[in-house]
Amino acid sequence: MDLRDSLTVAAAGMKVQGTRIKVIAENMANSDSTAETPNDLPYRRKVITFENAMDRQHGLEMVRVHKIDKDRSDFQRRYDPTHPSANAEGYVLYPNVNSLVEANDMREAQRSYEANLSVIEASKTLLTRTIEILRG
Repeated sequence: MDLRDSLTVAAAGMKVQGTRIKVIAENMANSDSTAETPNDLPYRRKVITFENAMDRQHGLEMVRVHKIDKDRSDFQRRYDPTHPSANAEGYVLYPNVNSLVEANDMREAQRSYEANLSVIEASKTLLTRTIEILRG
């Protein structure tokens, strides 16, 4: 693998982590939303999965987003009989989003993004030095 390949692989890593951050941000933004009526369901947390994929143009195996799916875990239930979305028993359904989990996922995605950015910066520096040496 040469330095250009490392740039390509790191850029693919940054792209998927950027998508992951977008999904996490959407989850966090909707963490306290409720359904409009007692018969509707609230926002359902989204989860992202990755896969390895062969980039035939470059002959490299890289990461990409496999799919963005909905988390099928149970919604949170809170007793609030005065809420417009409360059911007959007085419970309101809230999204299945845990802000602590989302914050930890965000930190992990940020670290991965920054690691890939460091690879790009190091590769760029090495390429620049190589060109300077070849120009002599």
